Amino acid sequence: MKPVLLAGFFALAASAAFAQTSAPPANPKPSTPAVTTTSTPAPEAPAAGHNSFTMAQAKSRIEAAGYTNVSSLTKDKDGVWRAMASKGGTSSNVSLDYQGNVLPK
Repeated sequence: MKPVLLAGFFALAASAAFAQTSAPPANPKPSTPAVTTTSTPAPEAPAAGHNSFTMAQAKSRIEAAGYTNVSSLTKDKDGVWRAMASKGGTSSNVSLDYQGNVLPK
């Protein structure tokens, strides 16, 4: 009985290890890092991806980037928060992607 259980355990362990090594990398595009830093170049367009920012966090991020009067804040099908906001007396569309990039449109 013990040899059968032991053989079953090793078979399951081997299949689990194989499944882990055959999975694709988490970020298949190295040019789109998962997190931006101060040394990361600003993207030209917001990165599509699952966005975990709440509406309040998205508004705070946009305001922290120097925008005021943030309104019409909605998350689109690509996971990008979009809003109208003012900066320097000019109102424009802004976007917040899952990386935390705030971009004017």
